[in-house]
Amino acid sequence: MAEFVTAAALADRPGLAHGFFTRRGGVSSGGFAALNCSLSGRDDADSVQENRRRAADALGLPGGALVGLTQVHGDAVALLDTPWPEADRPRADAVVTRRPGLALGIVTADCAPVLFADPEAGVIGAAHAGWRGAVAGVLEATVAAMVGQGAARHRILAAVGPCIRQPSYEVAADLRDAVLARDAADARFFAEGARQDRWQFDLAGYCAARLAAAGVAVEVTPHDTLPATDTFFSHRRNTLAGGGPIGHQLSAIAILA
Repeated sequence: MAEFVTAAALADRPGLAHGFFTRRGGVSSGGFAALNCSLSGRDDADSVQENRRRAADALGLPGGALVGLTQVHGDAVALLDTPWPEADRPRADAVVTRRPGLALGIVTADCAPVLFADPEAGVIGAAHAGWRGAVAGVLEATVAAMVGQGAARHRILAAVGPCIRQPSYEVAADLRDAVLARDAADARFFAEGARQDRWQFDLAGYCAARLAAAGVAVEVTPHDTLPATDTFFSHRRNTLAGGGPIGHQLSAIAILA
């Protein structure tokens, strides 16, 4: 069975299902083992489809209900009314809907997955927040798109899922400079690194602060993807190990029909 973790803020909400899936419970092998849900990698296509079907089933939905994006590390938000063909996925890093019976899915392997809901308005969202997208404003854009669909900022619940956490995320001056160019006060999300001219970046904390400033309630799950070898895929871990095939875990949210 596809394994996932949840956020307390979104759990047990009537009519709402969500999950931050781990890499466990799928059928892929090798570097993609086992619940690789990326539609853009080199994994066997049939295995990926079975993995995504298992994830949708774990949320109580048919496989065809899971809708994804072509993620590009930007700030574009797609509005979903009718499911698009997988071959025509929008180039965007967030998606919003008020349609029941569809699961909004994003894939990550260190970047922050963020799931959103205004249960009262029946509006949900999902965002892929790598550092570039977070700096560009993908999270605020998702909130704005939800408000445009009838959500209220003060009712929106946002959960930042498993991602690379500060102790694992060593960055260089280019990333730090890009973050500080937007707001010098965001230096608080950087700790001194073990090496000269390196810092440890708090991506989850940065995302949470941006969301709080946008007026929504935020929860951050505690998981660090890099050291959790058996539980999560990690691009940084894969790079440090010399590269090769790598899978991506799915995060998804749905309004149940």
